Amino acid sequence: MRDLVYGLYARRVEGRLDHAQVPKHIGVILDGNRRWARAAGGTAEQGHKAGASKIQELLGWCSETDVEVVTLWLLSTDNLDRPEDELGPLLSIIEGAVRDLATDGRWRVHHVGNRDLLPSRTQTVLKEAERDTEHIDGILVNVAVGYGGRQEIADAVRSLLLDHATKGTSFEELAEVVDIDLISEHLYTRGQPDPDLVIRTSGEQRLSGFMLWQSAHSEYYFCEVFWPAFRKVDFLRALRDYAARHRRYGY
Repeated sequence: MRDLVYGLYARRVEGRLDHAQVPKHIGVILDGNRRWARAAGGTAEQGHKAGASKIQELLGWCSETDVEVVTLWLLSTDNLDRPEDELGPLLSIIEGAVRDLATDGRWRVHHVGNRDLLPSRTQTVLKEAERDTEHIDGILVNVAVGYGGRQEIADAVRSLLLDHATKGTSFEELAEVVDIDLISEHLYTRGQPDPDLVIRTSGEQRLSGFMLWQSAHSEYYFCEVFWPAFRKVDFLRALRDYAARHRRYGY
């Protein structure tokens, strides 16, 4: 009965949704896998598996509502410090999720993060997913693995410096031309629109370094439910809330 009520309510919310007001790029912080598992008497690994299985559902909802880019934060640079008995299975689950995205045939996969921080096996999975989906004209799915907002900015500055060093640009000349647009050209998401909406599940109300540069003018939506329990009605509520806001872009 509860599922029937939720289904009816979701259709009602979706029917009133103005697709012209839907965000084109959504960033999602998939938080709460371990707490969801603990509440259900399960293990962290079971929680991560449940969270991975939710990804395809989310992308299906995004496809139905004309979202064009989705960035999924799957593993932060801080997560790399977790004990090996948890990190190893988590990486395997992420690798499986990325493979599933690549074989689905609907999504174009792009890795965002510092690949050098990841095990070689994970690096290979990410490279193959990008290669095998580069021709697909579907939702662009950024998989943020080994990602940190500060790390991204540091990597962007490093890339910028190396690029201009090969061109023989002096530091004085570079200082004259460095601006926001130039740094943006070296971000992991270069060429993409910034996220219009950032969703974080689990009730935590912080960004934790997610897309620090790109989210300067993003709208935020904090959802109380843990990621594995995230439902279509929760997604539609986020879109409805976003559509009701007046974006000021700092003005």
